[in-house]
Amino acid sequence: MTSSDRLTWNIAEWIVDQQQRPLPERMDHHVRRLLLDHLAGVVASSPGAVSGAVGEHVHRMYPGTTATAIGHGRSSALGAALINGTNGHGIETDEGYTPGSMHPTSVIFPAVFAVAQEKGISGDRVLTAAAIGMELSCRIAAAGHPATRNRHFHNTAIAGVFGAAAAVAVLLELDVTGVANTLGIAGSHASGLFEFLGQSAEIKRFHPGKAARDGITSADLAQAGLTGPTTILEGKDGYFAAYAGVEGTDWDPGILLGGLGEEWVLLGTYVKPYPCCRHLHGAIDAALHLVNTHTIDPADIASVIVGTFAIATRHAGRQLDTILQAQLSLPFTVAVALLRGGVTLTDFSEDTRSNIAVQALMNKVQVVLDDAADAAYPKSGRPADVTVVMNDGTRYQHRVEQPYGEPSNPLSDSDLEGKARALVEPVIGADGTKNLIESSWNFDSLEFLDFLDSAVRNADPR
Repeated sequence: MTSSDRLTWNIAEWIVDQQQRPLPERMDHHVRRLLLDHLAGVVASSPGAVSGAVGEHVHRMYPGTTATAIGHGRSSALGAALINGTNGHGIETDEGYTPGSMHPTSVIFPAVFAVAQEKGISGDRVLTAAAIGMELSCRIAAAGHPATRNRHFHNTAIAGVFGAAAAVAVLLELDVTGVANTLGIAGSHASGLFEFLGQSAEIKRFHPGKAARDGITSADLAQAGLTGPTTILEGKDGYFAAYAGVEGTDWDPGILLGGLGEEWVLLGTYVKPYPCCRHLHGAIDAALHLVNTHTIDPADIASVIVGTFAIATRHAGRQLDTILQAQLSLPFTVAVALLRGGVTLTDFSEDTRSNIAVQALMNKVQVVLDDAADAAYPKSGRPADVTVVMNDGTRYQHRVEQPYGEPSNPLSDSDLEGKARALVEPVIGADGTKNLIESSWNFDSLEFLDFLDSAVRNADPR
């Protein structure tokens, strides 16, 4: 088994070494895919109420002009990272990394973009910093998952702050000691609890923004001379001891270090086809398969049984007062899939949540633990099994091992562009969406962020 000795220092040395190397062609393309997916979510989220609340806070507490908060004008770097990170996670469209159950883009890109704008940095250096930060956050999350989630922490925030700090350290060109101190400081910022689940608590959306902001703060403080514990990851009172538990039982340094510098686990990130929690997607896929291959009259359904892994079974809420509650509900999303043959952003509206037919079918959906699925997650899949039982006793069943969008079942580039258009055109129109897509694929500077900001604030879709 890989030893955790010098774990934080080994990571710091990798960060400094990796930034000197160009991204492999496949990785470069993948980062641009993630950029497009991220920016589409940010733009689509920016007119929302949560974005408005955080924007009000930022304009009051983080005034400035050095960075762009899309939909909210110029702000300080900390303020822009806070808003853009919140919006990246604002409508549950952001990608993720299954082995770590976390969403790296909504933390890392906002931190990198804010500091890059402030420092006048552009081009490949920005993408390299983002790639390093996302890679690290995925590895840290995977090394402690599911123990961290079982201890009630939100991996996106607690692992993401290390990735954001590392990415900003790259932009600031800190040496190995500076990076190690940056990570040590970031550990004191790692936070985010799962108590939002099942409630109307929109703080979930804020977690990536907070982690992005705190990652910037960590690197900036290290550059200024503040020191942090350089055993923050492996120490007896460090991150993994506090958030996961016992080395070798609850967390594995081998997952964090294995292939580091040679293999990019970030290539294993998925892209979401549906705007809701990823734990729900396998069941949605299975339900859609059934309605597309059988003649099923929803009015004749007696019951629906969804078998899945333990963490997903926690998403069985039926209270639908808010969009967030619906986006975290297996019974609701499976009912929508069976009734409407798809799950889109508009399906989370108040009209749909209160629809009599949707609610009636939702109440027939039972979520149960599937032992085989639980054994598979998170190492080999996110399985879900859906059985639809009709009033006459007929049963239709389908099992999904990996939901659509995973690397083994990926969205094509064209499908990704289609997702972006569906999210963004209602906000900034077809021309603005075209600019976003082209700027993501051809990324070489951050000038287009001000265009997106202006387009959102002066939205008049054509």
